[in-house]
Order: sequence, then structure tokens, then C-alpha cells
Amino acid sequence: MKLVHWAGGNPFHHHQQLSRLRQAWARPQTVIVQDICWTATARHADIVLPVTTALERNDIGGSSRDRYVLAMHQAIAPLHQARSDLDIFADLAERLGYCDAFTENRDERGWIAAIYARCREAQASAGIELPAFDQFWRTGHAALPPPSEDFVLFDDFRGDPLGHPLRTPSGRIELSSPTLGALSADCGTHPHWQPPIEWLGAETAARFPLHLVSVQPADRLHSQLDPAPLAQSGKVAGAERITLHPADASARGLHAGMRVRVHNARGAIAAGLAVSDGVARGVAVIATGAWYDPDAEGVDRAGAANTLTLDIGTSDLTQGPNAMSCLVEVSREP
Repeated sequence: MKLVHWAGGNPFHHHQQLSRLRQAWARPQTVIVQDICWTATARHADIVLPVTTALERNDIGGSSRDRYVLAMHQAIAPLHQARSDLDIFADLAERLGYCDAFTENRDERGWIAAIYARCREAQASAGIELPAFDQFWRTGHAALPPPSEDFVLFDDFRGDPLGHPLRTPSGRIELSSPTLGALSADCGTHPHWQPPIEWLGAETAARFPLHLVSVQPADRLHSQLDPAPLAQSGKVAGAERITLHPADASARGLHAGMRVRVHNARGAIAAGLAVSDGVARGVAVIATGAWYDPDAEGVDRAGAANTLTLDIGTSDLTQGPNAMSCLVEVSREP
């Protein structure tokens, strides 16, 4: 792989074992990132393309569970040389010789109208008439009727298991699956306890005796706008807050409000200490989302939890993120 073009998202927040990600991102010849902010990911790019926010472009909003389709009107002109994703990729497609195939000869408004038309056609097939596009755009929204009944998972299967089988080999709910057992040595044929690589019952806990639990932050969505005043107001000692049980803090000579070092064999971060008896002994709790900011030694100064997590899958089959099984030690910052 010689080039990475990353549009949106912040993998230097949500990927595990960030030192490995830094090594991986050093391998391509060129990394391009387009984003609305100077994120940790943008700081690891060779080329950064500023992209418009939702306030700087026209768009359309809605989902299968929403009561309204929304006309998202541009509020301000693009700032600081920002361009929309559509314009950026259309120009790249032009240079590569397939602009018409990419844009389908539609501009921004043409795409919004086409997306609305598909929604309108789908509703019409259900006997629901939405206004024409021009009226929708002037009004700012189109209302959808409430569902006639509540959504119930597997409702059709429950009513008629033979007529609406599940997508399993038997067509039924399988408490034991020989098919799964044949695919995976880890998972076996049925759900069962498997000790994680890192937990308080592992040998590694003798060296790193705290189980780090990373939670969703209360003051931002994932890592979005971490430098903004709201998220920054929740920091402690200039870094992400980590919470320990009073006995664990006392045993390490630590007190609330101080800046601490959280570390394991994969790396180290700075964090600001909070103390609470609402946290179990042997557990450390930190919110995800701090913008990764390693110093010359690779120590993250912001408190990005995924500096410390392990980059392995949850099993040989599922390959989910393994972020919640992570052992650390907390000590005074040098």
C-alpha cells in the first residue's frame, strides 16, 4: 500500500495500540487526510485537505427511524479554503479520468434532489405522498407518518418460523452451532467463558495490577471537538481524567487533582487523577476521545486511552475491538 486517503473519522483516537498505528502510517509513501479540524489523525498526514462542516454546505438528513426528512441549508460560506467532500472527490475523479462516472453529472443540489427522489419513491410505494422537492427545500423538512406499530425484532420469525426463517443453517435460533465450531477454534459451538489476554486474573496483573475500563465521554461524542471549551472543562491537570478507588490512590501515594502516568508494556499516557469510591478497587476508569499527542518519547500528553489497549481481535472469527481488557499501572508523573 503506497497511499492512504482518509476522509472523516479519527483513527488516532478509536484504534487500539496507537504506537502500532503510528508505525503503520509511516509505511505508505503518502497519507492524505480531509477533515474539519486539526485532529490527531490530521497531524499524522502528509497532505491535509480542509473540508466543509455541515454549516458550510447544503445537504439532506434523515434515517429509517426518523420522523422527518431534513433540508440542511447552508448557513455560511466555506471558511479557510474548505471545500465539500463532493467537490474534492469530483476534482480527483476528473484528474483520474472518470469524473462523469463519479458525479453521474450531478452537482450538490442535483445529488440532494436525487436522494430525496429515492426517498419519495419509496414512501409512495407505501401509499405515502411527500411534497415535491422544491416545496420540501423551501419548507425545510418533510414529515413522515409514525409507524403503524412498534418495531419488534424477529417479529415475522416469531409469528411464522417456517415462513420467515432466520439466516442460520437451521433457520432457527441456535444455542449451539456446529457450523460456528467448524469456523472458529476460539468461539467453539456455544457461548462460553474465555479468559481475556489481560484481566485481573492474568499473570500480567502482578506487574500491571489495575484493570483499565474506557467509557464514552459525557462532554463530547467519541473524540469530536475535544479541544472545544466543553470537553476541556472536564480535564484534570490539563489531561483526560482517570478515576481510581481511594484505597488504590492512597496505596500509590496519589491524590485527586494531580497529574499521573498511566502505563503498561505498550505505552504510557498522562492523565489527571480523580478519586471515587464508586469505582471498584483494582479498576481505573477513563473516558475515550482525548486527541492523541505523543511527545518525543512516545508518551501521550493528552490521555488517549487507546495508547494502552491491545491491538488484537476479540476472537479468530469476530475480530472486534479488544479495548476493554487492558491492564495498567498508575504512578506519579516523572
